Amino acid sequence: MKNNFLEIKSVDFTIGGKTKVKNASFVIENEGDTLCILGPSGIGKTTILRTIAGLEEVEKGSIKLNGKLISSKDKHVEPEDRNISLAFQDNSLFPHYTVEKNIMLGNERNKTKKKKKLSFKEIIDLLDISKILKKYPHEISAGEAQRASLARSLLTQPDLLLLDEPLSNVDQSFKEEIQVRLKKILSKLKITTIIVTHDSYEAFYLGNKCAIVLDGQIKQFDDPYNVYHFPNSIEVVNFLNRGILIPAKVTGENSLENDDLGLIEGKFVKHYPKGSKVQLLIQPEDLEHDDNSNLKLEVVDRKFRGTNFIYTLKTLSKRFIPVLVNTHHHEIHEINDKFGIKRPIRLEHIVCF
Repeated sequence: MKNNFLEIKSVDFTIGGKTKVKNASFVIENEGDTLCILGPSGIGKTTILRTIAGLEEVEKGSIKLNGKLISSKDKHVEPEDRNISLAFQDNSLFPHYTVEKNIMLGNERNKTKKKKKLSFKEIIDLLDISKILKKYPHEISAGEAQRASLARSLLTQPDLLLLDEPLSNVDQSFKEEIQVRLKKILSKLKITTIIVTHDSYEAFYLGNKCAIVLDGQIKQFDDPYNVYHFPNSIEVVNFLNRGILIPAKVTGENSLENDDLGLIEGKFVKHYPKGSKVQLLIQPEDLEHDDNSNLKLEVVDRKFRGTNFIYTLKTLSKRFIPVLVNTHHHEIHEINDKFGIKRPIRLEHIVCF
């Protein structure tokens, strides 16, 4: 039977005597996969990384890497013997070394026997930091320092790479390009990676799997598509902030009704008996615009998102519903305009709580 690459079993992640995440279990099945951990600040995401790296000990549960036990109540493999690289969110560069020398420290720690290797120059070019190599850490920006720290971690080519908010200080205009480059590097080198981030778009793009950490536990562990489209709790819906919950009544096997929107049809993710009162998840892409519709809602906000607008519409019962519209749409609606919603409303999948 094939071993999972990383296996976390019933672990309490604790720091300074305080348990941050309780009884956590999850796996990374294959070498080269990327897991993204999402959650609000202070919830324990960094503690998870520190524990896997060996900087915090395990009192309950176990951690296995490549089938070998590295952490449990009775065993603790020291950090330097794990071939795990952890890049912290804060600047971890040595101030008395140039950026180049800081990065080259990763080369000295490279113990990999993998055939695929990236050269120093390839990593520098991919992260676009050639112009800062001769500078010292105090002479570069926070975003440049993060990329230099990332370069050092990549150069070690560890068995497991742990990244704590690796792009949080990178300029937004450059962040998406760096995400593409990082994904390319990790794929090419087949480096198994865990990335902690508060940015769900970043997590959905980079991760093969996503873990949502809320209220001291892992609330959901799934593919990015499923986390977004099939959140398993109201807490996950509220954290992702990608839609709104509205009251509805189940009227049939594939339908329900809301006082403001009327009949809504689709396939239920979970069965509810006819007559059940539920909270229906409406996401921005669920409703379609149609100015010829007799269902009109008031525009109270409009956000420009490049290729799309996100309108916020107010219903008669004073609920606020987001609707996504392509910017090439022939008519732009202003605040207080009436905005038509296409009927009948059909959802690809109906998510209720």
